[in-house]
Amino acid sequence: MALSNNLTAVLNFIAFLCSVPIVASGIWLASQPDNECIHFVRWPVVLLGLLVLVVSLTGFVGAYWYKETLLAFYLCCMAILIALLLTLLVFAFVVTRPDGGYAVPGRGYREYRIEGFSSWLQGHIVDSKNWGAIRACLAESDVCSRLTRSYLTADQFFAGHISPLQVISSIFFFELPIFELSSEKSRELLR
Repeated sequence: MALSNNLTAVLNFIAFLCSVPIVASGIWLASQPDNECIHFVRWPVVLLGLLVLVVSLTGFVGAYWYKETLLAFYLCCMAILIALLLTLLVFAFVVTRPDGGYAVPGRGYREYRIEGFSSWLQGHIVDSKNWGAIRACLAESDVCSRLTRSYLTADQFFAGHISPLQVISSIFFFELPIFELSSEKSRELLR
């Protein structure tokens, strides 16, 4: 029994030490000027770090000083925390699994259409209140400036292998005809 408690104490101490940078990064994100790209992850990162910190500290104290009630509380909290994280992981996988991309002859990248993504993600992006935040995030990123430095001509761009984020950014900021959107439609989306 002593070996398992010592092992539990050591593992929880390591988890405690790992939670400190999570809390610190969440606090750092919260202290940054208002940025639409990190708006939704600020406080969840701090909360997740604090939960891991408290649960690991409870497990460490319970295992190191042989407190069975603390160990029972630790096990219940850890099971709930693992279940919540697995639920979040499954949700993220289900929402992002269909990628909507298809190969185009003569192009070094895949084209993406919103119809190819999950209905939840489609509704989230198409919603006018969310689109403003997404557009602001894309505008703040340096994707456009990197694309203009990397690809000097349209032929270089069309032959290049770029990520979906770079493709989407290039559509809305350079108005390249990658999607079947007219210039009026892309301007309307940017409003």
